[in-house]
Amino acid sequence: MADTALDSDGHNRLSPATAAQLARQASAGTAAVDEATRDLLDATAAMDQTSVHEPSLLPGWTRAHVLAHLSRDADARVNALTWARTGIEHPMYPSPADRDADIDNGARRDRRVLLDELEAASDRFTAAAQALPSHAWLNEVCDELLRAVPAMDVLRARLLEVRVHTIDLDCGVGFDDIPLTEAEQLLEDTVQEFGGRADVPALIVTADFGDHERSWSLRGTTTAPAHAHGPPGAVLGWLLGRGASEDIAGDAPALPFWL
Repeated sequence: MADTALDSDGHNRLSPATAAQLARQASAGTAAVDEATRDLLDATAAMDQTSVHEPSLLPGWTRAHVLAHLSRDADARVNALTWARTGIEHPMYPSPADRDADIDNGARRDRRVLLDELEAASDRFTAAAQALPSHAWLNEVCDELLRAVPAMDVLRARLLEVRVHTIDLDCGVGFDDIPLTEAEQLLEDTVQEFGGRADVPALIVTADFGDHERSWSLRGTTTAPAHAHGPPGAVLGWLLGRGASEDIAGDAPALPFWL
């Protein structure tokens, strides 16, 4: 960026305008995650000790697995934000096996412990985001797939995790409940993940937001693209493998599994 440089400590030296813009983006992103977390906790309020250990919408996972994953994901993303703040490498997880073991162990806990852990881990994530100085949001960290991403992407990824897994709990929350501004961002991020993958069919997806439409092109192949159209929630759920193609107008080709 033309208005950034490195200072003597190796930090991004930002123009006042860029620093203010990053601060606004970080504040808005953190607020969106906090709101999604409140919706998540509200969705769990009716769960009792029995229902929390009943199946979720994810094959092989109970609701307790989903809650344990969301707690560990929050702490893993705190590691990423710590890396951005200090410049010292903090991988999200020690290994995929450790991640899976932590989720399985957490899923055995009772309802109250699961929810207390989720709330505490979510608070730690918010605190880590609020502690990050403006320049650090441009610092690169590794995500869960070991890809280098700017720290700002950590906020976007956490928002996707919370919104989608709240739906996976099967507590009466659907993709249509996601605020439209967030749905547009989550669609953007989802398309970015899919775009260019060799196993993705050539596809143009269009979402109707009422006052405007957005279209995205997934160029997985060089063949003529299919065209799929629908409301934002339906399109997002379908792309993520959590919605029926019957809710999509036009062509709805089979898609590979989400990440």
